[in-house]
Amino acid sequence: TFAVHGGNLTELPSSPTALPAGAGHDALAPNSTTMPVLPGSRPERWMEKRVERKGLRPRDAAYLIGAFWALAVVVFGVLERVVDPKTFPTVWLGMWWAIETVTTVGYGDVVPQQTSGKVIAGFLMLGGLSLLAVVTAAVTSGFVARAQANARAGADDPVMQRLDEVGAQLQALNAEVQRLRAEPKDRRKSP
Repeated sequence: TFAVHGGNLTELPSSPTALPAGAGHDALAPNSTTMPVLPGSRPERWMEKRVERKGLRPRDAAYLIGAFWALAVVVFGVLERVVDPKTFPTVWLGMWWAIETVTTVGYGDVVPQQTSGKVIAGFLMLGGLSLLAVVTAAVTSGFVARAQANARAGADDPVMQRLDEVGAQLQALNAEVQRLRAEPKDRRKSP
């Protein structure tokens, strides 16, 4: 159990016997409240375990962002209906508008008339741009990772081939320097 006092979270002793004699939880801090700290939700725990096990892959990030924006389309569509009911007579029209906006299509068939609706539209537009950027980056990252894995597996990595060549040249130069150092000085001067 934890006590919340002034915005600070303090762990309380697990048993009342750990407190001073005759003191309850209120003795720790006046005006504090006790509340149990619940573990994360099931989806949070699932995601944490998956990230620990495999890391966050670009595909997972894309799914996560896609799911977030699908939920955002529903929420912003409903919110737009509540804020501007004359322009959006149904929730479905509000969600259609949200899809148009978040995907940056913007047919212009429905446009918010209220200032608050335009603010919501601004958030959706910025979110739509970030959604497209992240999905594009995830797809590109997948292609790049596959190409790198294929290059390593086939030993066709041009960087590694060049590095091997430079290493061989360095060894040859080292051997030449050692040979020249080992020769007597009078032999080196003769042409």
